[in-house]
Amino acid sequence: MDTKKLTEKGNTLIVAHRGLSGIERENTASAFVAAGNRSYFGIECDVHRTVDGRYVIIHDDNTARVAVDRLVVEESTFDTLRSLVLLDTDGARSRKDLCIPTLEEYILICKKYGKVAVLELKNHFEKDDVEDICEIIDSLGYLESTIFISFDYENLVFLRELREDAKAQFLVSKFEDGLLEKLMRYGLDLDIYYKALSPENIALCHQNGVRVNCWTVDDPEKAALLISWGVDFITSNILE
Repeated sequence: MDTKKLTEKGNTLIVAHRGLSGIERENTASAFVAAGNRSYFGIECDVHRTVDGRYVIIHDDNTARVAVDRLVVEESTFDTLRSLVLLDTDGARSRKDLCIPTLEEYILICKKYGKVAVLELKNHFEKDDVEDICEIIDSLGYLESTIFISFDYENLVFLRELREDAKAQFLVSKFEDGLLEKLMRYGLDLDIYYKALSPENIALCHQNGVRVNCWTVDDPEKAALLISWGVDFITSNILE
């Protein structure tokens, strides 16, 4: 199995959603390395805080979907979460290398392969947590190559207060009234469900200096249309 190659990307940059999750188990080192070995601009992932203050890469609030065992991530210790063997994409639990990565491991893979880290701050973080995450990434020399994304607007406000030059995108499902003003207030770009986009609202964003990322596009024809409309980024499980 391989990626679906886009014949014409224009100026649009492609981001691997949770790593190359169309091939490997999402949000694992295997998925990140698979994306690193291909032409992606960036590798997206999701970060949570464990009960003992470590930052781990997993999408859901609990581990049931990816590991069968149902542990609530933010109520579990790092060692407990790390001991889980995750399901492979075929549902088998046969690969000991499939485990929940740390933030540091994810960043170092992005750095090794020269990919931009697109880091989703899941749920709501306290300001101190956002600062901790920034300091970890900065200590690895990769803060300038990281884009922060979040559905939680306050997470991004904290980020802007702490690191005014950090790149950030506000995640939304709809292009609603007042959205552009919220973005411009804190110098944020947009990361939006692709079906909410139109040539008109993309142009409006660009007129106001806002770059547009869209999720999650796995159909080459839909991607080609979005590229023709001028989106800046496409986040995909399988398109390359």
